[in-house]
Amino acid sequence: MTGFDRQTPKTRPMAQKRTALVASLDVGTSKIACMIARLRPAPPSDALRGRTHAVELIGYSQIQSRGVKAGAVVDPVACEQAVRQAVALAERMAKVRVESVLLPVAGGRVMGHLIEATSDIRGGAVTQADVSRVTSTGMHHATGEGRAVLHALPVGYTLDGVKGIRDPRGMLARQFGVDMNVVTADATVAKNLMLVVERCHLNVEAMAASPYVAGLSVLTDDEADLGAAVVEMGAGTTTIATYSGGRFVHASGFALGGHHVTMDLARGLSACIADAERIKTLYGTVLTGGSDARELMSVPTAGDNERDVPQIVSRATIANIVRHRAEEIFEMVRDRLKDSPFAAEPKARVVLSGGASQLTGLVELATRILDRPVRVGRPLGFGRLPNEAKNAAFAVPTGLLVYPQYAHLEHVEPRHTRQVGTGTDGYFGKVGRWLREGF
Repeated sequence: MTGFDRQTPKTRPMAQKRTALVASLDVGTSKIACMIARLRPAPPSDALRGRTHAVELIGYSQIQSRGVKAGAVVDPVACEQAVRQAVALAERMAKVRVESVLLPVAGGRVMGHLIEATSDIRGGAVTQADVSRVTSTGMHHATGEGRAVLHALPVGYTLDGVKGIRDPRGMLARQFGVDMNVVTADATVAKNLMLVVERCHLNVEAMAASPYVAGLSVLTDDEADLGAAVVEMGAGTTTIATYSGGRFVHASGFALGGHHVTMDLARGLSACIADAERIKTLYGTVLTGGSDARELMSVPTAGDNERDVPQIVSRATIANIVRHRAEEIFEMVRDRLKDSPFAAEPKARVVLSGGASQLTGLVELATRILDRPVRVGRPLGFGRLPNEAKNAAFAVPTGLLVYPQYAHLEHVEPRHTRQVGTGTDGYFGKVGRWLREGF
């Protein structure tokens, strides 16, 4: 497999003055969300300066996921049926047919590598070709066997050892270098996700790391400039994107999430998984007060026998089970942040997103363990968002709708470019080629 085949599909930058139709499809461990939006050119806002287009939602669906575990497809047939259902529901509401979708990747050990690549220019001016050549070299260097590149984002440039240059093109130098964030995931996880979607007769417009697009949805520009970490807490995975100086500089993740809290409750209370999920949703908290030990509730026992007597458990018992797992997740987040550029940003804050971030008391717990200011993020600057989608659980599918506006920041190998929002295939034909040739 050559390095050229290792990059997942990438969308071409959006035309500044054109309206486009964009669809996002978030195939998660617990839910599948499909969103269809019209992107209209708009003047930049103060809080979200990077956005060139206003996002107006016209179609939306959310159904229970099937065939996915820890962010990876484990049953393609079940997953395909669920994807078809989710897309059809959103299409019906939007009254349009979707030809291509943007896909997030949360599984497959999402990981960022900060890479430095340099090249001799021999005293001439730096050209776009030099930038592409050096960035491409850095990207290939960072991509291990069996990994697929989700993002290759230049963070800063160096001319003759002088760092911090934003745009080197046209400047003179003997030696030119690039610092870049290369984000990769297991190629098989990306490939199987894409296969399921293509079997639904949909093109994959682009694939993006879940925490990065969550950040595009929930972070203000000031937070990204001052430094922030977005912790996207899904059902099967927790993934992290670190921002510094307005740029996405690092990513990491691990396979623990809200579903593990549910399983802990099911085991600890001898309840069935559906009851445990309901208890988590209604009473899930990491805080315990004096009255919680005295406040009792009845939990049906898991099993077929209707004569089984329900157990009586205290609210404190439930909170303790939830808190133990939440502490483990945030301790792992803390360790990941220590190994990222975030450690050098003393004023940087943490923004939580994802369905599992909505447990009561999580902000206080995270603040204590991470020793940082923490808030729960919600989608910012979206028109006509339904109430049930205005929360942290929809950071990823809403962020994907913003993502094409940031496509121009990424290095793209010259084979997967397609015009966003048109659904037309590019010069190299269907992106499915990436599946056939790259693996």
